[in-house]
Amino acid sequence: MSSLYRSAISARIAKLPQLPPSYEDDDEKSEISDGIGELSTGMGPPPLPRPSTSTRKPKPPNPEFKPLSPASYFSQALQISLPTRALDVRVYYTPPKYDNGGVIVFHHGAGYAGTSFACLAKEISEVMRDNVGVLAFDARRHGKTTSSQSDEDLSIGVLVDDFCALLQTIYPDVAAAPSLMLVGHSMGGSVCVRACSILQQRKYNIAGVAVLDVVEGTAVEALPHMHAILNSRPEGFDSVEEAIEWHVNTGLIHNPTSARVSIPSIVVPADSTLTPSTRSNIGFKYKWRTPLRSTAPYWDSWFPSLSSLFLGLRSARLLVLAGAERLDTTLMVGQMQGKFWLEVMAGSGVGHLVHEDDPTKLAEILADFWRRNERIVVRGNVIKAVGEV
Repeated sequence: MSSLYRSAISARIAKLPQLPPSYEDDDEKSEISDGIGELSTGMGPPPLPRPSTSTRKPKPPNPEFKPLSPASYFSQALQISLPTRALDVRVYYTPPKYDNGGVIVFHHGAGYAGTSFACLAKEISEVMRDNVGVLAFDARRHGKTTSSQSDEDLSIGVLVDDFCALLQTIYPDVAAAPSLMLVGHSMGGSVCVRACSILQQRKYNIAGVAVLDVVEGTAVEALPHMHAILNSRPEGFDSVEEAIEWHVNTGLIHNPTSARVSIPSIVVPADSTLTPSTRSNIGFKYKWRTPLRSTAPYWDSWFPSLSSLFLGLRSARLLVLAGAERLDTTLMVGQMQGKFWLEVMAGSGVGHLVHEDDPTKLAEILADFWRRNERIVVRGNVIKAVGEV
């Protein structure tokens, strides 16, 4: 791998899993209705030195980056109990207008939260005129999802089981369940790909699977560079506004509005004791909800075989990338054979977080994908969706 390519990968991986804890906004509870009721060895070099708390001057909040409530983007905020998983999952949901309407289900990437899809969810509701519902949630050890047991394990098998358990809890009656389209970003894309066949075996109708800006080959090659990237990230912030501003100024998120909705869910008060991995005295008022370095033991489980599993899905397939050069060999061959729909959202204002950077364009892509691939029953015969085998 050339040094130029390695540098490019390092730049991309800087935009991969990197988000924090939850920010509890007192106004959110009144604005959104609640409808339901160890780091391993070899973690790389230590973080770069930071100013001591005795000499560092706290930065005042910038009002331009004031947090926005997800209440304007989803109609409901729910806490759904999964007793078999020891989880209390935060779900954001806007139901379809009609009882027989389908639902697009979003799974965020490592370090992020369900609010990462807030702007996209609102755009989809508008484009689809509420005929299709949207549902996003916080995975274990992310956002406002909590656990009654240790939730340190973020291996792919655990995440897939969590995802399937959540959907089975929300839609216990398979016969009455809506058609579902699974959309996952980065790590979440891998979860959706693996969960699809499991849900189909349990007789759920999966209209399609969309993977956002993750390719097995590029992701696996980039993982060794993650520690160097993480060393350049701040350990905490003086305010939620500063966390939002940092993501915008560094170009990790190009859409300030989306950042103001999504970032508050990935940072928590620094004195929080949510999990052992988030406990530390770092001299800041806010810290990451999900420190990415603590997820390192699970990185190797997230992406292997992703390309072949994606191409083997018995469902419509969509891959959305921020750059066409990210395709690996397996996907290049599959794309030439017409096995999936490829959309490239290239542009100076679109990075790894394609759903946050340009939610309007992505909403149009997903709406078109839904319309073209939702199963239609004619006189008892199912017409296969585009991309199905």
